[in-house]
Amino acid sequence: MAARDIPTDDLYARLELPAGAAPEAIEIAWRALLKRHHPDVAGEGSLDAAKRINVAHDWLGDPELRARYDRARNLPGRATGHGGTRLRGTEPRRATTRPRRPRWTWPTTIRPRDGRFRARSLGGLTDERPPDLDLSSPAVQAFLDQVAALTADELDRLALARPAPIAFVASIRRFLTPEREAALDAAEAAVMSRLPDAARGRPRVADAVIGVADLLVLEGFLADSLSDPFRERVGERMTRGWEAAVGHRRYGPNTSEVEALVARAGRLGDDGARRIVEVAREARLGTVCWPRGTDPAEDETLRISVDLAGLDAASAVAACGLPNAREAAVRGVMSALAGIVALRPAFAPSVFASLTSRFAELGLVVAGPRVAR
Repeated sequence: MAARDIPTDDLYARLELPAGAAPEAIEIAWRALLKRHHPDVAGEGSLDAAKRINVAHDWLGDPELRARYDRARNLPGRATGHGGTRLRGTEPRRATTRPRRPRWTWPTTIRPRDGRFRARSLGGLTDERPPDLDLSSPAVQAFLDQVAALTADELDRLALARPAPIAFVASIRRFLTPEREAALDAAEAAVMSRLPDAARGRPRVADAVIGVADLLVLEGFLADSLSDPFRERVGERMTRGWEAAVGHRRYGPNTSEVEALVARAGRLGDDGARRIVEVAREARLGTVCWPRGTDPAEDETLRISVDLAGLDAASAVAACGLPNAREAAVRGVMSALAGIVALRPAFAPSVFASLTSRFAELGLVVAGPRVAR
């Protein structure tokens, strides 16, 4: 395609969207504006506007054409995900991609308790349109009650969740009816009023919770405005932080052993710290070793458990008063070791033993088969 064939005007402005708009926002804007400017609705005088809207969608709705248009316009490179970041499931539709590996899940006997809120799946198992919910709806009230009851561990997990697509919701507000926008505002305000005071200053916590509230209120609108696979992706992104954080123990199923390790990390003396660094060097332990079949980019629940374990272990070491040079080294070792202990149920026993046997000799890790709790 020659450079002269690339539109020279602002296609994003045609769709009333920012240049970093998500693919789902482009789809929503196209459908909404086309309804507004269709000649059958607005008269023959709107035919040119409808054609321009369709051209904008043809270019921006295709990942390859969008990338070409962005380059021609000298727009910053991005991968068409929420907030300018590629997320799982936004691969170009025309590209050949490797099949995604199935997620590893906790064995049935140690799966986290399943009493947490779950939003209905967009585009899921039924063709029935989701109802339009507002602040008085029982489902919204039940969710708000859970927000008010969030534990300190759940809030810490939410703080480590991948950012919720709040920018996506902001970009589609102009296409909502006044009634739906008012319901969205009310739900978001109610979330902020129910969150514990300490959580309101933690942006990821607030965004993760607001993402679920937004989905509850917008689910009917999104079902009307998006086709598969857009609907499913929006639902997954808006609820993933909540699903990965709420209803789980602080460090996942192996929380008790991680808690014991963190406690030991907070009691280290200089001699013990020196020995830990020596053992880590001999064992070549530098970072968390993830078990075969797991992937931190694919499993948000596991990643949060590992990251939180590492952060807490590092903080415990920092409180020991060790010499600065040694403290930095010990923090890294204990952070990696805590992550491995959090992942223990996912390791084959022999692999876990090979990674931690030297640290078990120091009394940092429980040796032998894991005891179910």
